[in-house]
Amino acid sequence: QVQLAESGGDSVQAGGSLRLSCAASGYTSGITCMGWTRQAPGKQREWVATIVRGGASTWYSDSVKGRFTISQDNDKNTVYLQMNSLKPEDTAMYSCAATRASCAAADFRYWGQGTQVTVSS
Repeated sequence: QVQLAESGGDSVQAGGSLRLSCAASGYTSGITCMGWTRQAPGKQREWVATIVRGGASTWYSDSVKGRFTISQDNDKNTVYLQMNSLKPEDTAMYSCAATRASCAAADFRYWGQGTQVTVSS
């Protein structure tokens, strides 16, 4: 099993920055892709970014492209989400996910509890 623990969520003003972290523990061998999703109250879960282990390939949703950066530290089994130029519409619960398959949304099997990001105008 893989356990994922997010941290770094906070309340910030629009235009500010935050860095989220997701630490993977347990049986992490074979993880091929990790990613971040977010869900605001009353809205569907939205995929934000994914990264292939090793960092060779990343993907971003159009809503965050150019503002967010996903990265990883393989030695620490940790994935980061650097969020800049935050907007009120970025307010959501951000969750980390991991998979031993492809980066397709349906293939993610392991999920963290989430960390809350609130952006005020």
